Amino acid sequence: MSAIRKAAVAYAIKVGIANLHAKMFSFHAQKTMYGGKRIAKGDSIFIFASENEGGAGLFAKGIVTSAKATPRKPGIERQTPRVSIAVKRTALARKRLGRGELKPFSNWKDGRPETELNFKYYRQATNKIVRLSEGTATFLSRFF
Repeated sequence: MSAIRKAAVAYAIKVGIANLHAKMFSFHAQKTMYGGKRIAKGDSIFIFASENEGGAGLFAKGIVTSAKATPRKPGIERQTPRVSIAVKRTALARKRLGRGELKPFSNWKDGRPETELNFKYYRQATNKIVRLSEGTATFLSRFF
């Protein structure tokens, strides 16, 4: 009997990055939205250095080497799911893509990858992990 393998899914994280040249990253208890809580080992991930914390947007891509849900805090009714992940960097971006480049894409129903990124990251500018559509993952791959 063969085991059913989960197809790798693409995600993105926007987060403060202390060392842009690191080969491994560890992100503890990160907020998740738009399907980000389903991230798992083996998934691909695009890493955005948060402009709110001095970064310039997309800077790397990698592979998730571990993912673990953060337990909810007792007594708090509404909580955003959080997850801790480790990521092995596989490439650095060759072209810039950040808030400035994505801001003009605000027609939320146009289906463009730039609009998906602007909606998920900059409409509500908190740092977070999000799941990407296949088209947006393909679009981001062109930056490497």
